[in-house]
Amino acid sequence: MEFAGIITEYDPFHNGHAAQLAAVRQAGAKCIAVCMSSGAVQRGGVPILPDQVRARAALEAGADLVVALPAPYACATAEQFAAAGVFLLAALGCDTLAFGAETPDAAALMQAASLLCGTEIQTLIRQNLSTGQTYAAARAQAADALSPGTGALLRTPNNILAIEYCKAILTQEAAVTPLPLPRWGAAHGGVPGAHEGVPMASASYLREHTPEEWAPFVPAAAMELYRQAVADGQLLDPQRMETALLALLRTMPAEKLVAIRGISEGLENRLAAAIHDACGLEDLYGRLKTKRYPHARLRRLVLDAALDIPEQLPLPPFLLVLGGRRAALSRLKQARLPVGTSLADLVRTGAAAQQIGTIYSRAVDLASLCRCKIQPMGLAFTAKPVLL
Repeated sequence: MEFAGIITEYDPFHNGHAAQLAAVRQAGAKCIAVCMSSGAVQRGGVPILPDQVRARAALEAGADLVVALPAPYACATAEQFAAAGVFLLAALGCDTLAFGAETPDAAALMQAASLLCGTEIQTLIRQNLSTGQTYAAARAQAADALSPGTGALLRTPNNILAIEYCKAILTQEAAVTPLPLPRWGAAHGGVPGAHEGVPMASASYLREHTPEEWAPFVPAAAMELYRQAVADGQLLDPQRMETALLALLRTMPAEKLVAIRGISEGLENRLAAAIHDACGLEDLYGRLKTKRYPHARLRRLVLDAALDIPEQLPLPPFLLVLGGRRAALSRLKQARLPVGTSLADLVRTGAAAQQIGTIYSRAVDLASLCRCKIQPMGLAFTAKPVLL
């Protein structure tokens, strides 16, 4: 292992993330690149802290480079999120992909990924979907039918994402070796725990508490960044996000909804009616919810509609550098995609870059409206990289 990559959100960066970086370094990585969600997050919303704060926290804890996983890939399904992240890190030159998993067994995860890439399981998934199951349940049941025990791997959040990473490695024929690591201390959304005496809490747990309550669970340097971000009004304001999202949705022509990513089976009509009548985001999600569509999918659908994200997108056309250690910047010379710190320069590299840059900038502008102190437009183009 020479150059390891990690796909992540760091929303917020915490002790578990720091332990993962240390484990990757201990495993032999000479350089660690982080591909970090930027402008949006996979749960279908805005990062709780701005990109520059999260990138600096990662660099101060041991990362060497931070590149953007830009909206719209950052707020996509697990499959699309993983495919984009693997593609970007492989293009950057990473030879290893490190990730957390409830079952840190590379062979088992790759075997499950290979099964999911086959055609036989797709037939079984469609049959299960016809009975009204959610996609996740239909897939896990189909996997168990073909390979008993595999379905269990597809019922825990980190394993699900780990298998999507492995699928992306297989389908892209990426020259990247998977390095699964155990998830330490606390399960996703679970109560805090500890690893080697260090308090651990998941990012979802921390987001439900005030930043000052994060102190035991985040590195000291990160905590100083978070305190300054709060003082500067950079923390996410959920009420502002709700208003901004509903405003965007209410001004979108109903006929445009049919082309939004994730729309199928007449869902555009249900969404249009929900937008018309909803008095808040939770009300909107409630009006959309059915047995077939889990809450996470609906949150992403709503954000996709607000950002006007189309169904078909290219793989990421550029590498936007959010930050790095100066000693690691020479790694950028080996990148197999246009790379740089200026989005303005990158969007000039082709039509796909222009398309993705426009959506990404739209997402960053939305995020700028959702802070405790509203930020100006255009930060996707004007924000400076974090250099250490």
